[in-house]
Amino acid sequence: MNKWKKQFAIIYTGQAFSLLGSAAVQFAVIWWLTIQTKSAITLTVASIISFLPNLLIGPFAGVWIDRYNRGKVMITADGLVALSSVILGIAFLITDTPSVAFIYAILFLRGLGNTFHSPAMQSAIPLLVPAEMLTKAGGWGNLISSISNMLGPVVGAGLMGLFSIKAIMLVDILGAIFAIVCLLFVKIPNIPRTVEKPDFRSDFGQGISAMRKNKPLMAVLPSYLLATIIYMPLGALFPLFVYNYFGGNAGHNSIVEFVFAGGLMVSSLIMGVWGGLRKRFLMISLAIGLQGTAIMISGALPQSGFWAFVICSFFMAGAGTLFNVPYMAYIQETTEPEVMGKVFSLLMTAMTLAMPIGLLVAGPAVEIVGVEVWFFWSGIAMIGASILCYVLTRKFDKGNSQSKISEQTERE
Repeated sequence: MNKWKKQFAIIYTGQAFSLLGSAAVQFAVIWWLTIQTKSAITLTVASIISFLPNLLIGPFAGVWIDRYNRGKVMITADGLVALSSVILGIAFLITDTPSVAFIYAILFLRGLGNTFHSPAMQSAIPLLVPAEMLTKAGGWGNLISSISNMLGPVVGAGLMGLFSIKAIMLVDILGAIFAIVCLLFVKIPNIPRTVEKPDFRSDFGQGISAMRKNKPLMAVLPSYLLATIIYMPLGALFPLFVYNYFGGNAGHNSIVEFVFAGGLMVSSLIMGVWGGLRKRFLMISLAIGLQGTAIMISGALPQSGFWAFVICSFFMAGAGTLFNVPYMAYIQETTEPEVMGKVFSLLMTAMTLAMPIGLLVAGPAVEIVGVEVWFFWSGIAMIGASILCYVLTRKFDKGNSQSKISEQTERE
């Protein structure tokens, strides 16, 4: 086995167990909030709180990620997530019903860890994986993550049926510890950096400049953000859709989560083996359109159509992988390592800024028009985003191989 493949496998083996625990905790906490409050507004606020650290700190997180060893940043972030589960577990030992405000605080702490972990992970992979293998590596990485996310709700629902929510906290803690141990066995190269103290203003400007010079990246960004605005509320409202509209229970919700993760798994396997279309930006546009179609059909289903919704959730997830993996791989291929952490942090912050817009609108709107109506019109809007993406990016696919696009980006 090539050295990079071995290190890649070690990292993602650890992340698989960490993500399994996190997915179980996320399922348990969100379902607990659903049962306790039965409120779309509570669920949307919970989602906003989860992303708030990225909104507040994300633009500057890349400065630290590019200044320090990315493996150590990931270890620290995993430790912070484990700490949040320890605190939540203690809270449930003290009382069976912690306040919603306390749950929000825990979600904020977990979000803080993810603010550093996600861009550090995306920025570390190109230091280990050859450039020509980044898209396939992204597919395999997504496959491993999808399996963990698929099993997480099952583990969460199973443990909730057998034990109290405290047991699920232990799964998350053990998973994070295992991920940290795995990272200790991987040597992630340091990138050249100055010994000067971080100048946040200057470094922030470098990230902005790197993004603005990358014309294809910027062409996809409006549609990517629009899709984020549309889709994020739907993910937060899945439990409410299952519970209120289809009359389901925790078992039904775990089936949806399981099949959704299965869609991620299958599409990730396809990307890992196939690598995607040569016309990468066309593929992104088509995938956004496919996701929009699945969302629109979900909103048009009758209340007896739960199993059709399960099928739609499979395609929603699969389409997400088919536009996310090529986009992330393109950024990894065309961004200098010295600024990659800043670029990914800025991109994720831009996505985070888009998320509350959709969440804040969706929560009150769903209370008025109903969750199924919101899904239907969200699907229509997502199809519009796919058309916009095609219009803005088709010139980058005309007769251009990926290397030619990269050369064009460097010249501009």
